[in-house]
Amino acid sequence: MAGLIGIGLTGILSHQAALNTTGNNITNANTPGYSRQEVLFETQEGQRTGAGTIGSGVNIADIRRLANEYLVQQVREDSTLFGEQEALNSELSRLDNLLGGETTGLSTALNNFFASLQNAAEDPTSLPQRQLVLSEAQQVVNRFQALNQEFIQQRESIKTQMQQGIKDANTLLKSIAELNLAISESPGIAQGQMPNELLDKRDEKLRQLSELVNIKVSPADGSQVNVSLSNGLSLVVGSNAATLGTRENAEDPTRLEFTLSNGGRTLNIDEQINGGKLGGLLRFDTEGLKPAFDELGRIAIALSDTMNQQHEIGMDLEGDLGGRFFTDINSLEAQRSRVVANGNNALASSGQLAVEITDSAALPAGRWTLQFSGDGRNFELIDQASGKTVNQGRLPDPVQSEISMPGFNIRVEGGTFNAGDKFLIQPSRNAAESIGLVVSREEDLAFASPIRATSSDDNIGTGKIDQGKMLDVRNPFTNSLLPGFQNAGELANGPLTVSFSAGGPTGLLYEVTEPLPSGQVVASGSYDPQQINTLFEEDPAVAGALYQGFQFRMTGEPAVGDTFTIEYNSNGVSDNRNAELLAALGTANTLNGGSQSFAEGYAGLVEDIGVKTRQSQLDVDAGRTLLEQSTNQRESVSGVNLDEEAGRLIQYQAAYNASAQVMSVAQDLFNTLLQSFR
Repeated sequence: MAGLIGIGLTGILSHQAALNTTGNNITNANTPGYSRQEVLFETQEGQRTGAGTIGSGVNIADIRRLANEYLVQQVREDSTLFGEQEALNSELSRLDNLLGGETTGLSTALNNFFASLQNAAEDPTSLPQRQLVLSEAQQVVNRFQALNQEFIQQRESIKTQMQQGIKDANTLLKSIAELNLAISESPGIAQGQMPNELLDKRDEKLRQLSELVNIKVSPADGSQVNVSLSNGLSLVVGSNAATLGTRENAEDPTRLEFTLSNGGRTLNIDEQINGGKLGGLLRFDTEGLKPAFDELGRIAIALSDTMNQQHEIGMDLEGDLGGRFFTDINSLEAQRSRVVANGNNALASSGQLAVEITDSAALPAGRWTLQFSGDGRNFELIDQASGKTVNQGRLPDPVQSEISMPGFNIRVEGGTFNAGDKFLIQPSRNAAESIGLVVSREEDLAFASPIRATSSDDNIGTGKIDQGKMLDVRNPFTNSLLPGFQNAGELANGPLTVSFSAGGPTGLLYEVTEPLPSGQVVASGSYDPQQINTLFEEDPAVAGALYQGFQFRMTGEPAVGDTFTIEYNSNGVSDNRNAELLAALGTANTLNGGSQSFAEGYAGLVEDIGVKTRQSQLDVDAGRTLLEQSTNQRESVSGVNLDEEAGRLIQYQAAYNASAQVMSVAQDLFNTLLQSFR
């Protein structure tokens, strides 16, 4: 009887455990990371008799955690991929909406500004039209500065997300290390009795960590795991966890870099952070935000430079030469702000650098690293986008010199450099932030040309002279005003007289002379009636008085004795020649070596970000699908099916009741046996 009671008891106890396990599965059906558990029954060793072995019941061999390590790892990998793509797409979409928005972008402001210039050219004396030009110009400035500020805010948002992501990662690393210790110290682990709940918790922490950064997980003794970055740098070893961190980037203090502290050492691990949310944020900063900063600054520089050059060679309503329209792109402050010394440079370094924009049309949007080696005078200029060396050499002694690049020069002003010193070169750095409107009065808008030409009433030939083309009122080598423009409101060496005499290979000679008492000849040559003849040189490098800062063209056949006068455009308030040239800059190809207009250059920036945004959206959708598939595959093995568990409840309950009935029968038999002896 005792054997039968024992058999029934083992059935009750085993199926009670099975019922408890099934109930636990059901109640944890919605617990993140929970793996379904299954009771494994085995027959107890029987009692051997002469008639054979009599069974002694059942016991529980193991409560197995149903988990497939391959599927768990696949979920982690897909979580890393999706986390990176989601973070990248979120930030790119924000940037795309900003640049492409009708009210937030730059396109509308640029179009309105150049349209106002075109309208003003039709009535150059109208003060309301001039005021509209100033108003629209200020809107352009406001849009540049607002976009730049939005970029800065997004950059700060990224930094905040990076710092929070690092805090979350450190919390997870600490939890994984603690779970490693708890698992290794769990009772019965040496006999293969695994702490299922702790293993689930650790896998879930690892999955959450993989959403932040790409990790490798490898098994270790005592059922522990070691966690490392993709390149092998350890994050968790047994019960010890390293510490991730952020700090100001040594190369660019406006940005953060990632660090790893372990065993008293702190390493920069930017190159090892890939995948996950942190990798996505880092990618956006490199592939989206930095190029947007540089390209917007390049457009601001080109707009300021070309508008200033054209406005300076015009004449305002009061008869004075036009000054700068926008702020000077080559102020000393602007030049020096384009160079950032690396935070790791030797303290003994005193080198001073500046970047001068030499040709805004040829200026590329980008960043370069200037690094020194040897005795501090050997230099190498590296393009950050390609990683290639684009210029190298050795500084002279003394070091004052220039390192020339397309569109800009790096000016070495003095000081000393040490081997290993690095400098970040950003030619368009801060340009969108620092652009400003210099012209403040309607009367100061230089819509007229300061020169004009007239024909003498006594001329009898068919010669004609145009109204001239202004080149530059300043000496490009000294930046000082040319002699003819050193007196306000007049041509200092004029009016100039163009006269004709017989001679030369074509039968006509011309002379351009200053007025008496000097009567100096400033230009002369042979005149060809069959061609377009130009007066004065266009190239400022030509020595002497041949370059006057302007150029005239003549056609036809003047008679000997005919004269023409070149003079200052006094009282030329109705002249709109320079206004038309200013308006024409709206469609002129002034970017990328003369292949793009301002609007096209900005459209290129919008398109580039738009393409990256659309591609990232496709990547997000694909990544989400992959993650759903791998999650579903894991759930098919480890997930709880409520219908299946309900069926098991009924099965185990029936077995429990049957085992109880076995004990009841055994009790009845025992009672019958006792009564037979009374």
